Amino acid sequence: MKHPILRKLMLIAVLLTSSHAFAHDFEAQNSDGVTIYYNITSASDLTVKVTYKGSYYSSYSNEYSGKVRIPETVTYNSKTYSVTSIDGYAFYNCDGLKSVTIPNPVTSIGGYAFFKCTGLTSVTIPNSVTSIGSEAFYKCTGLTSVTIPNSVTSIGDGTFSYCSGLTSVTIPNSVTSIGAQVCLNCSSLTSIIVEQGNTRYDSRGNCNAIIETTKNKLIQGCNSTVIPNSVTSIGNYAFEGCIGLTSVTIPNSVTSIGISAFFKCTGLTSVTIPNSITSIGKSAFSKCTGLTSVTIPNSVTSIGDGTFTYCSGLTSVTIPNSVTYIGDYAFSKCTGLTSVTIPNSVTSIGDGTFTDCSGLTSVTIPNSVTNIGGYAFSDCRGLTSVEIPNSVTSIGDATFSYCSGLIEIISKSATPPTAYDYTFHNVPTTTTLYVPVGSKEAYANATGWSSFTNIVEDDFKTGVKIKGDANGDKTIDVSDIMSLANYILSNNENSVDSAAADVNNDGKIDVSDIMSLANMILDKE
Repeated sequence: MKHPILRKLMLIAVLLTSSHAFAHDFEAQNSDGVTIYYNITSASDLTVKVTYKGSYYSSYSNEYSGKVRIPETVTYNSKTYSVTSIDGYAFYNCDGLKSVTIPNPVTSIGGYAFFKCTGLTSVTIPNSVTSIGSEAFYKCTGLTSVTIPNSVTSIGDGTFSYCSGLTSVTIPNSVTSIGAQVCLNCSSLTSIIVEQGNTRYDSRGNCNAIIETTKNKLIQGCNSTVIPNSVTSIGNYAFEGCIGLTSVTIPNSVTSIGISAFFKCTGLTSVTIPNSITSIGKSAFSKCTGLTSVTIPNSVTSIGDGTFTYCSGLTSVTIPNSVTYIGDYAFSKCTGLTSVTIPNSVTSIGDGTFTDCSGLTSVTIPNSVTNIGGYAFSDCRGLTSVEIPNSVTSIGDATFSYCSGLIEIISKSATPPTAYDYTFHNVPTTTTLYVPVGSKEAYANATGWSSFTNIVEDDFKTGVKIKGDANGDKTIDVSDIMSLANYILSNNENSVDSAAADVNNDGKIDVSDIMSLANMILDKE
């Protein structure tokens, strides 16, 4: 026989379990014979809200399906209650739900109320509703249009996000609050209208967008948006998932592009970024696979993390001299990129910046760079050679790992930069590491370089370096004379390749080298 205390505890547990088996207070059938579940919100005012079946919103699947008419009133225990709200998660994941009619007493639709009701094709929202909660219609892929009544004052975050069938949205003039990402990833959306008279938002010039009036900030666009000249900023996620957007002209009035602003705009083939832009947010153009080229204006000082990641169609990119920092994974997975020139203004290359740019065959790292992040060039299998300038003091973990096409690595510093064990992981064993004369032992013993068996000391005067190629661009022309002249005037040793710049081999760089170089160019011509 079980212990009496244990029996009591078991009985309490059963009672507690049974008392929480259902979160709803009662259920009743509507005039069509459909069972609807309710919670009493006020016993004194006799009000209820429509809710889900069970103790948790995902306890049951498709407790609502087909066509559902919510009644204005419902009778329970001889009392008649008014239906005044729809609970959060009430119709959660009811993918069999086809349509719903909401009665006039209802004033609010809770967050996630119709979350992932993929079969929902129509919804009638009455004039009594004043608020629609966050993600209330998230991923209702069957919805093609929705009419928001003039009574609504607030629309929550992501209310219509991922409604891929939605083609048009009209925001009434009563709305004073719109949450973030309200129509995120609505891939078919072509029409956005804010009714005239709205004091907080507008769609000026029939631009098919939602603009925060006082801030001139575009917070939601669509496939047919034309950005007005008066807009000063493009908000976070404003065009995310607008796969029908093929081109966009950003006016000179815009100074900033927000986080993921054009994320996954796969149809975008061209974009004009004006000189007014000073800030481009993280992942702003990530997964824009249709982009083939982009010019970043010289007003931009930094390229954010993941800005162009997965832009697999991108073949060329121009980075201006104004840029001092290239963020983590900024060009990661740009498999079509064949070459990139990093300007002398850049001092740091972030983690994974060019990782898996398998089409990249050449890259020039300028003398201004002091740090190369981990995985920065990992999986760049098209690279055949890479030159690390003596300005670099640190190379991250796995920076050049899996660069299987590397034939030579040139390190110009007499003291090896700090590197890690996997810096050159899976680089061919036949790759030659060129180092300055007298530094071979240092490289052989340095962490991250010790796997190289073919370390060649080189004075960088012959073979690896081209005599007269003062600026290191692999050609000898007038620009090398300018580099020599700048060096002589500024005495900045990082501005030229000193070994290549000593054209007459007299151990110093002066005007005589300019004369010798001029003669070389004339002889070549």
